[in-house]
Amino acid sequence: MQHSRLSNGLLVATDVVPGARSVAAGVWVGVGARDEPSPLAGVSHLLEHLVFKGTRGRSAQDIARSVDRCGGDLNAFTTHEYTAFHGRMPLAAQPLLMDLLGDLLTKPLLAPGDVSSERQVVLEELAMDDDSPDDVAHRALARSLFDPHALGRNTAGDRSTVAALTPEAVRSFFERWYRTSTCVVAVAGPVDHAEVVAQAERAFAELAGGGARPERGAPAPLVGTGSEMYPDDSEQVHLVWGWRGVSRTDPDREALDVVNHVLGGGLSSRLFDEIRERRGLAYSVFSGTARYVDCGSVTVYAGTLPDHVEEVMEVVDREVASLVAHGITDDELDIAIGYLTGSYELGLDDPGARMARLGGALITMGEVITVEEQLRRWRAVDHDAVRRVLARVLEQPHRLVAVGPVRGNMIG
Repeated sequence: MQHSRLSNGLLVATDVVPGARSVAAGVWVGVGARDEPSPLAGVSHLLEHLVFKGTRGRSAQDIARSVDRCGGDLNAFTTHEYTAFHGRMPLAAQPLLMDLLGDLLTKPLLAPGDVSSERQVVLEELAMDDDSPDDVAHRALARSLFDPHALGRNTAGDRSTVAALTPEAVRSFFERWYRTSTCVVAVAGPVDHAEVVAQAERAFAELAGGGARPERGAPAPLVGTGSEMYPDDSEQVHLVWGWRGVSRTDPDREALDVVNHVLGGGLSSRLFDEIRERRGLAYSVFSGTARYVDCGSVTVYAGTLPDHVEEVMEVVDREVASLVAHGITDDELDIAIGYLTGSYELGLDDPGARMARLGGALITMGEVITVEEQLRRWRAVDHDAVRRVLARVLEQPHRLVAVGPVRGNMIG
């Protein structure tokens, strides 16, 4: 991997993938949903949509046709702490990919008419999510874990704030945050670093300089355990448990990866084996983690018929309590480390994954941990580290949310 600063201060990083026939490139902008004032909740996500509506040099149709003509893809996504614009194309189309990304990030029209039409698209997206009870459950859990902090908000905002976003507010947000100090360009593939830097100099010459990263305050500690029910006419009850986790730089993050895999992160996990394989109580059951600059979360999800809710809850509570009390077995530790290291190495065969790893690490931590060091950290996890992170996370207060045909004190 190599990195360079352009004449305007923009950081450009490359990861050479010999033998690949494609190039992945992205611009990672270090501002996301947690950095929005409450009245502007959803502006990062709306802006992510809007840049594809056209630039000073290309219409939306021009952009789409350029991508289709070479069989590539171009997309974007918004998180709580950054927004990413990324694409992948055949090697021969590398200059086009860099030019398109530069156009999107430096010359978007952000026209009032486009704001109006794309705002409606986002409102439809929010309505679609509201029709998905598992999405509703996860959003409700985030609010319960973090509210009133911005980490408890939906990254897309809510209908009232999105409906009120004006073209002036969107443009002001863009002009404040989309600057060289908050952006990283990441490229992976069979590329030449000097050539990529020269392309980026041309493509991002108009990106505004200066500015500063957003200041972020941590959420208050979670106090007490609680539960919430949201009636819905779905067939299943969607159950989501949540605990506060660890930050992305916490020394126990790899140990929590191991715990997550043992609990519900893989096909051999305790929850998958007991709830789905042995008892047939759910089709979908899993656990996961999220990490931010100052905190994180651990979640468990299961969708089950109303008659099975009590049994599923008993299994989850028992398995979590067993982990806290007794830790994990030698075999579970070996399997989890093997899964984490093996899946990580498999992902490195994909230029898109290499690009995402590069851009994501640089925009969030300012450095990239080498592959060898990351593998070493997982392999270094032992039973003491597992017990320590279990006490820090799963032994602490948690929240439970149920969405579906809930009744009475079903989860009380």
